[in-house]
Amino acid sequence: MNPPLSPDSPLLITPALTLITVDPHSDPRWQTLVEQQRSDVFHSPAWMQVLTDTYGLEVRAHIALDDAGTPIGGVPYCHISDIFGDRIATLPFSDYCDPLVTDPMVWSALMAEPLQQRCPVLVRCLHNDVPLADPRFELVKKAKWHGLDLTPDLDALWRGFHDSTHRAIHKSQRNGVVVGPARTVDELRQFYDMHLALRKYKYRMLAQPYRFFENIWRHFLERGAGFLMLARHQERVIAGAMFLRWKNTLYYKFNASTQANLEHRPNDQIIWQAMRSTRESGCRALDFGLSDWDQDGLIRYKRKFGSAEKTISFLRYTPVSPRRAEMQTRELLSALTRLFVDRTVPDEVTERGGDNLYRYFS
Repeated sequence: MNPPLSPDSPLLITPALTLITVDPHSDPRWQTLVEQQRSDVFHSPAWMQVLTDTYGLEVRAHIALDDAGTPIGGVPYCHISDIFGDRIATLPFSDYCDPLVTDPMVWSALMAEPLQQRCPVLVRCLHNDVPLADPRFELVKKAKWHGLDLTPDLDALWRGFHDSTHRAIHKSQRNGVVVGPARTVDELRQFYDMHLALRKYKYRMLAQPYRFFENIWRHFLERGAGFLMLARHQERVIAGAMFLRWKNTLYYKFNASTQANLEHRPNDQIIWQAMRSTRESGCRALDFGLSDWDQDGLIRYKRKFGSAEKTISFLRYTPVSPRRAEMQTRELLSALTRLFVDRTVPDEVTERGGDNLYRYFS
């Protein structure tokens, strides 16, 4: 088995193609690649730093260089080793993360070393179909993605909304709901408490660690690369959505609201205000992100803004059959999740459960 590549040991594949492994947080060749090719927020050094700071993940990238030393393809990845064994993911905790490559031969060369590690390799694709044609990978799951073109004028965008969205926004405004960006980490904590409750009581799922949102605040929001939009009713926060910005796209990442105040219909107004403000600052698209195939309510919600719909493909290379111990560990993780999200468990205990277990959901 060949040893993993390192920045100091480039591998010559052909006279016209060299592979290197770099730290994408700082290597200028990765920056060149993401600027030249279609890339998303999940390719950004800031997002990778959030994953590193939150979960201790070491993010690396394989890059293919042509004979002039110019990057022509790349794949970011994490090699994870935990209670489930070894696996390579591109990238964990990301809605999708397309390989930045258009040539099937370059893709095959980029994947040669990861596949030699003889551990599962996981890839999530939205815009790039090249990996879907690779017979070494199996399609193991599909999810929905929605996005909206923000280049039409505001009147055209408004006309594209479903009538129920118009009614919700008007009702929210009549009821005195005020929408604006968060300014302090105290407001971030209020949003997180709503997020924790939504995950626990509606979806029966653990929430991400609070430090995950703190790191997003630090690496994105404090640098002007996103915002947390909050809805208030009678001075009390009743809903919020976190948006990230990368290039000319706004990413709708997390949404939460208090169940008792849904009658005020705050969520549609939040998205409308986010569209208006970021369109004025040059954003040309809104990425609504991933919805699981069976999340019918969430899918209908995203559709009613007039969004386009595509499929996120989850691909997996599996060199060996899953070990019985791995399957038993996953069953145990599911049982622990059910325990921590039980309604009788205090929310602070549920939060600690997510803080300790969420890293294993990669």
